[in-house]
Amino acid sequence: MQKKVLITGAAKRIGAACARRLHSEGCHIIVHYRASERDALELCGELNRLRPDSASALQADLLDAEHLEDVADAAQKIAGGVDVLINNASAFYPTPFGQASEAQWDELLGSNLKAPFFLAQALWGSLKARRGCIVNIVDIHAERGLPGFPVYSIAKAGLVAMTRVLAKEMGPEVRVNGVAPGAIIWPERDLTEQGKAEILQRVALKRSGEPDDIAKAVSFLIRDADYMTGQILTIDGGRTLFY
Repeated sequence: MQKKVLITGAAKRIGAACARRLHSEGCHIIVHYRASERDALELCGELNRLRPDSASALQADLLDAEHLEDVADAAQKIAGGVDVLINNASAFYPTPFGQASEAQWDELLGSNLKAPFFLAQALWGSLKARRGCIVNIVDIHAERGLPGFPVYSIAKAGLVAMTRVLAKEMGPEVRVNGVAPGAIIWPERDLTEQGKAEILQRVALKRSGEPDDIAKAVSFLIRDADYMTGQILTIDGGRTLFY
């Protein structure tokens, strides 16, 4: 699978897992990062040691909407074009209703919805010419909302809607799908062992998943899902069965 893949927020966590899996399948990976320079460079070094000149780092603040076309141009110059855009970068933090600020709204919708839309638009020419695809990393909570996280949930719900809308707008040349993770990586905030156990009690498989579970779903949508577009794959161990 010799494709040129831009992954936003690829330095750590699910983004890095996608980078490693797709690289192992033959792809050239463009590792976008905002502030995690050390992690991004270490990941690129790891991938390039496995296969020289197969991974590149690209720094950008995706909240700076005026420069998203520059990000798209830079990615295309690095790799000689882009076949796949994976919109993974995401701000995530609580915004209790009644206390949410406009700045929080702008950051959460900017990273989770606005940037993916304008990156897709900026890369449409390359994706169309290469009959490429987009994979959006959404969230199971886009459907019903995560209590205490209304703005984040709204942003991810918008990304689900965007997936379906762009599948119409960008077809037939470009496929657009999404992956909705469940309990894959515990959030980078305080969560007690009891809290984790309570979540896993509402998962049919009674365990958390691994980042590579998401990466495998992403790989399937890129490599094997030629007749899928506008769809969301839910990878949650059965969590949504127990809402």
